[in-house]
Amino acid sequence: MEEKGDLQRKKRGLTIWTKYLLDFMFYSGIVVTVTLPFSIKKIGELLPYMVEHYEETVIIYFVLGIAALVLIRELRRIFRTVLEENCFVPENVVSLRKMGNWSFFIAGMSVVRCIVYMTIAMGVVILVFVIAGLFSKVLAYVFEEAVRYKQENDLTI
Repeated sequence: MEEKGDLQRKKRGLTIWTKYLLDFMFYSGIVVTVTLPFSIKKIGELLPYMVEHYEETVIIYFVLGIAALVLIRELRRIFRTVLEENCFVPENVVSLRKMGNWSFFIAGMSVVRCIVYMTIAMGVVILVFVIAGLFSKVLAYVFEEAVRYKQENDLTI
């Protein structure tokens, strides 16, 4: 019986740690996005092509930053329900669908960024966000079914 309690504490600890990580990513993402005009000039000292396309780079990364913040906000909403131990709710289905849409948007904006200047890493970013978008959409279907089963079960009891 003691082992089950230890496992529950470890799960809860991991969930809380992940929530704090998401909170840190969200708030630091705001700072990074707001300071882009300054940071891109500074980074431009090391990577001159960023300064050559300064306006385009600021706009593209600002849009990508906002999209990433919205995606992380949805993930934080989901984690709130996980911490409440009530994750199979319709709101999480909506959040997962939005996360899929924002992941596809980020992949698309990354393609636009490749038009300004291409790096091999950007190809990986595009692939990762396409996979994340697909995964979020499929997970939304799974959660939708789980919500339906839960609601049917709640009506039975």
